[in-house]
Amino acid sequence: MELRHRGPTDDPGILALRERQQRNFLATLFLSQGVPMLLGGDEFGRTQSGNNNAWCQDNDISWYGWEHEGWQRRLLAFTRRLIALRREHPVFRRSRFLAGRQLEGSGLPDAWWFRPDGRRMTQGDWKRSGTHTLGVFLNGDELTETTTNGREIVDDSFLLLFNAHFEGVELRLPNQSFGREWTVELSTADDELTPGTERFAARATVPVTARSLMLLKRVPPSPGRTAGDAGTGAR
Repeated sequence: MELRHRGPTDDPGILALRERQQRNFLATLFLSQGVPMLLGGDEFGRTQSGNNNAWCQDNDISWYGWEHEGWQRRLLAFTRRLIALRREHPVFRRSRFLAGRQLEGSGLPDAWWFRPDGRRMTQGDWKRSGTHTLGVFLNGDELTETTTNGREIVDDSFLLLFNAHFEGVELRLPNQSFGREWTVELSTADDELTPGTERFAARATVPVTARSLMLLKRVPPSPGRTAGDAGTGAR
């Protein structure tokens, strides 16, 4: 991760953005499907001063530094948090491809991409070059996975909110068929955020910091009511 060393600086704003971008890369990796492949040292910002081919550098460019600065300790703690989150939730480590439709009878698709207004992404939206912000619903009730003894695997459901723009945006959540209430589990804009301290109702607008990612977890529905009672809403 060479972002920390794209030129030396003591500008607090630039340093904060570089740290956030490192967290963005790590969060995107660990919250994606498939097997995460992390280069040793990325978990604490081993940048090699931007040198991506330092095999012949037997000096502090290629050496591992085990005496970490404050920003490196924060990055390492954030990486450990992502690893624990992925280990705890099978929705982030499926063994089958996403279908974009209902497979297990939950009333909702296994995954559903949406625009900043909370509506479904269309083909035109995907082709629009100026799109910087979008979200995805990951359905923990549609994993189509079983344990080794044949028991069905279910998990919490999540929303991932992405903002690649250089300005903050407000992203509207999907309607209540996807979830009546959501809590913030993680934000790359605030690596010290305590999960569950912020809540948002369906169709609420969520402020998403410039160049950041947010992860929201669905609050389980009350007994006797399922998340899909109001219909799929996937249109």
